[in-house]
Amino acid sequence: MQLKKKIYWLVFAIAALCCGTSFAQPATVTITNYVTVVVTNVVTITNFVAAVPPGSNNVAPALSQPAAAGAATAAALAAGTPAAPKIAPTNLWQSAVSAGLTLVRGNSDTMLFSADFSTQHKTPFEEYKIVLNTSYGDQGGKQTVNNYKGSVQWNHLFTDRFYCYLRSDALRDIIAEVDYRATIGPGMGYYLLKYTNTTLATEMGVAYEAQRLDGKDDQDFAALRLAERFERKLNEHARLWESAEILPQVDRFDNYTINCEIGVETALSKSFTLKTFLDDNYDNRPAPGKLKNDAKIVAAIGYKF
Repeated sequence: MQLKKKIYWLVFAIAALCCGTSFAQPATVTITNYVTVVVTNVVTITNFVAAVPPGSNNVAPALSQPAAAGAATAAALAAGTPAAPKIAPTNLWQSAVSAGLTLVRGNSDTMLFSADFSTQHKTPFEEYKIVLNTSYGDQGGKQTVNNYKGSVQWNHLFTDRFYCYLRSDALRDIIAEVDYRATIGPGMGYYLLKYTNTTLATEMGVAYEAQRLDGKDDQDFAALRLAERFERKLNEHARLWESAEILPQVDRFDNYTINCEIGVETALSKSFTLKTFLDDNYDNRPAPGKLKNDAKIVAAIGYKF
């Protein structure tokens, strides 16, 4: 019996020792894993601590955070980067005003004054141009020139060269006894040439024309319009331009007017220019007692802005 007790105690001690060894080893592993998991999760969950607690196996939030962190980093870098200097927008309207004066004293007493203003604006699909001019002259106290003209044209481009337009013109010429003449109408145009230094366009359309000659009754009728305009930049300092149009009455072709202009402009400085041009207006049915053709040559100093 004593021997049995000893054997039992020996077996129990061995079993206890084995169990203690068995329990001790997993405890050590658990502690090691705990340390590893904590460290790993701390590194992983730095971007989102609340979403991934230590020991969690849910790694989806952690996987989604690098992109957000990258975006946040990029935003932070962008916020710290100095802004590029702002460039003031350029004025797309190109305008010019010019004036010329001729005085003659001695055997004759003559004065001729002329002035004009033009502005234009171009975009890839729209073109706008406004021109206003006036001339006044006298000789020996008698008026020899006194007229006022203006034109407005808008072009809408369908392609780089093909466009439609709407144009309006107005004229008052005291010497030619044109109390007023106004035209307005649409049409189509095409650039036969369209290069950096050279343009050539042709236009065809219709117009409604109203006028009063020599203080008599008002007249109005429909007219056709055929026109062309050319411009050539000879170099950085000089350009040549030319334009012409004819407007015949649709039901009476012998009633027509022709307007043409040709000139050259040379730069004197960055803003000032010298231009000389010929302006010719032909009316096949003028006011009674008046000549059909009026032409003038103008030399003027211009300013661009």
